[in-house]
Amino acid sequence: MADVLTHHCPNCGGPLTFDPNDQKFHCDYCLSIFTTEDIEEFEAKHPAESAISAEEKAKTDAMDLFNCPSCGAEIVTDATTAATYCYFCHNPVILAGRLSGEFLPNKVLPFQIDRKKAEEQFLAWTRKKRFIPKDFFDQSQIEKLTGVYFPYWVVDAQTRGEISGKGTSLRVWIVGDIEYTETKVYQVYRKGKATISNLVKNALTKNIQQKMVEAVQPFPIDQAVDFHTEYLSGFQAEKRDIEIKDIAADLNHELQGYTDDLLRDTVSGYTTFNKTSSTATINRQSNHYMLLPVWLVTYHDAGGNVYYYAMNGRTGKVSGILPISNKRLGLVSFGIFAVVAALLLIGGYFL
Repeated sequence: MADVLTHHCPNCGGPLTFDPNDQKFHCDYCLSIFTTEDIEEFEAKHPAESAISAEEKAKTDAMDLFNCPSCGAEIVTDATTAATYCYFCHNPVILAGRLSGEFLPNKVLPFQIDRKKAEEQFLAWTRKKRFIPKDFFDQSQIEKLTGVYFPYWVVDAQTRGEISGKGTSLRVWIVGDIEYTETKVYQVYRKGKATISNLVKNALTKNIQQKMVEAVQPFPIDQAVDFHTEYLSGFQAEKRDIEIKDIAADLNHELQGYTDDLLRDTVSGYTTFNKTSSTATINRQSNHYMLLPVWLVTYHDAGGNVYYYAMNGRTGKVSGILPISNKRLGLVSFGIFAVVAALLLIGGYFL
């Protein structure tokens, strides 16, 4: 596999892009449509000629530079960028070398919401809000809407746990003028196994929009497919820079917490329950490196503040922090003041 490549149309050689609507790959030049199998069969028979030399690769790794396989232009990227566009010829470019070896994703969840639908939902969402600057949803802002595959660790685990504590059962009844209270105390013990699936953890440190991205979860992880670079065509992608060992302690704590909560939920029928001890161990854990789809918009206001909008590229769930136009807010406030002042004047006249 070439380190830097663009998937080309087997018919005309034009760049291919992934279409979320039919989950296939389209050529905008000859309008041909292909499946993953079609492309891989063609590329196996016609090895890509876009591979870069070892010297160029060393330069790429050190300086985050690469050459577009379509026009030859030199492009600068962040160290974690794995798919982007050529800024000169605008063809989709995949830095496959950054998604190979230990960085090869196990799965990818392809976009299902295409750009047109994403724009429609973005505009529908913003137009429901008041006092937003007009340029937040003008055409130049809409064009900033970008489909990005973000890297995540998806964890499955089987755990074993035990909890113990004291449960009380309270009964109150009245006979004549006397109220009776009966309290029974029980020693409660629970143990069991738990299966925890599809625990999603961020795998990118530089993502300052991470809270926005996390807010559009959950993703339908069970719909993920085996990774193929073709799914990245037409989108941007990031590779991970957080290893599973970096989050192991927090992950263990979270898995143990889920196990404890599941066992606690089995304790019922008591008026009160006070846990006195608990243990949880992880019997088996499997970690999967996946790319998950998100539509993003970034907005910079005149004061230098940055606002983010995110949409789940599969479910359409949205999250965002919207800017407020002080000018529009001021006009509304002035209008309210003017109406109140007019009413006061009218009231004064009639008085």
